[in-house]
Amino acid sequence: MRRGGNVGGQACADGDRRANMHGVASGRSRLGLHVDYFASLNSPWTHLGAARLQAITAQHGATLRIHPVDFTIIFPASGGVPVAKRSPQRQAYRMQELERWSTHLGIPIHPRPRCFPADERLAAQCVIAARETLGDAPAIALAHRVLRALWEEERDPGDRATLAALTSDIGLDPEALLTLGGEARWAERRASDSAAALERGVFGAPSYVVGREVFWGQDRLDFVERRLAQG
Repeated sequence: MRRGGNVGGQACADGDRRANMHGVASGRSRLGLHVDYFASLNSPWTHLGAARLQAITAQHGATLRIHPVDFTIIFPASGGVPVAKRSPQRQAYRMQELERWSTHLGIPIHPRPRCFPADERLAAQCVIAARETLGDAPAIALAHRVLRALWEEERDPGDRATLAALTSDIGLDPEALLTLGGEARWAERRASDSAAALERGVFGAPSYVVGREVFWGQDRLDFVERRLAQG
């Protein structure tokens, strides 16, 4: 699905083998340290932690696998509430925190982007399809490009043409990936990944899981780094 790449059955078979090695339930890499990365493609907190997470895992030689799970499944099962349904006090505090963290990290976001919440279904399915057929790095690159578009550029990744442009930005074939991502099997995989996330204790985004330890929120990345440093 890279431009000029193979979208055929062998890629899918290779992806299935990778899924078996790095399944949601395992939390381990064959080679050692591994982080399962449970994300929402609508989450500003996922965006604010994206670059630091990649730097931390690279520094410690850990593999990283993204799961763009469905929080319409996770929230009702774990006591979570979507932003629009939270109390005015909680919504106001969220705005304060977004501005604090944006300033602190030097990441210029729009705290109230005009396209929030975007319809993330096709984007999430494309990330999963990329993960399973091309590997973890292209999937993470696409997810992070989608998040940057929403929170820094006020673009709508729920719009098919916009998603195609974002896919092209990272060097993938938009027509091939969006066609593949639209297949029902990836929606089913997202639902099963979401159920597995709940079983592992995930309730919010972003969540970083190392073995049996869950680290919720980009403000827990220091603890993720300490955990990886332990080996």
